[in-house]
Amino acid sequence: MRKLNILISGSTGYIGIQLVKLLLNHKKVKIKYLCGSSSVGKKISYYDKSLLGKKLPIIVKFKKEYLKKVDVIFTALPNGEAQQISKHLLKNNVLIDLAADFRLNKASVYLKWYKQKHRSVNNIKKSIYSIPEISGKKIRDYNIIACPGCYPTSILLPLIPLIKKDVLKNNIIIDSKSGYSGAGRGVHKKYKDKNLYESLSAYGVGFHRHNSEIEQEIKKYTKKKINFVFTPHLTPMFRGILSTIYLELGPLNSINKIHKLIKEFYKKDKFIKILNIDSLLSTNDVINTNNCYISVCKTRFKNKIIILSAIDNLIKGGSGQAIQNMNLKYNFKIEEGLK
Repeated sequence: MRKLNILISGSTGYIGIQLVKLLLNHKKVKIKYLCGSSSVGKKISYYDKSLLGKKLPIIVKFKKEYLKKVDVIFTALPNGEAQQISKHLLKNNVLIDLAADFRLNKASVYLKWYKQKHRSVNNIKKSIYSIPEISGKKIRDYNIIACPGCYPTSILLPLIPLIKKDVLKNNIIIDSKSGYSGAGRGVHKKYKDKNLYESLSAYGVGFHRHNSEIEQEIKKYTKKKINFVFTPHLTPMFRGILSTIYLELGPLNSINKIHKLIKEFYKKDKFIKILNIDSLLSTNDVINTNNCYISVCKTRFKNKIIILSAIDNLIKGGSGQAIQNMNLKYNFKIEEGLK
């Protein structure tokens, strides 16, 4: 089989750069176009010195004519822009979006949370929200793939197996902390008064946009509304997410049962690591990997537990998950480019 030709639009952001680095080690693809706006004419190594000497194309402005020459389009763009690209897709094109353009299955919900009208409504029903360990081979029926947000990835991976089995009470508290790279390359301008390197900041309290996709995906697997509260924080580190999830167990359930259930659910998944009960973990355990580490912990109350979930927001929460989705779509080895 010939190599897939790849176009990356939004190639100079933190996610875009990480995507380029991973794809350089992928044996089944060739990066044909790197696209940007203010970066046009520059080499990608201008934005990351580790890419010096790599055989990569000069950054160009996206043109729909390029779609004739590529198979897969990765978009790591501001919300709204992948919608425009999706209107020009050809039959053989697969669009893998790392922003929020196709995460929500209703245009009205997108408008509510993102404060902008969806410009490619007809393509919403042609897309799939894909955490690869959850969506599985269903992804092969779709040519528009929405990669989950980084926070929801760390949250939904431990929660979905439990919600599907109806072992939790309807009361979930989620506390997530992320490295500042999760806010994008403009983070220093956006939070210039926050002293990013020495302080911890809560933001989007009660109404962060990722509430919408967490709620949507939970409802998809339970057919009912689950009450949860989600609070994200920016921390003085560059990358990584640690989510701490507080759960109350339903009747006749125990921590051993919960641990066994999650372990069984992910027993065939290479990138999900279920640790022993009460194991401590940190973002350092997952940095520069596509892994998600999950630990189920006791509390002083028998009917309450805490789940810890750690990922690298730029890989499992971003570019790595996007490549994993591509591997699943094309029936490549799931770890290709992600070792």
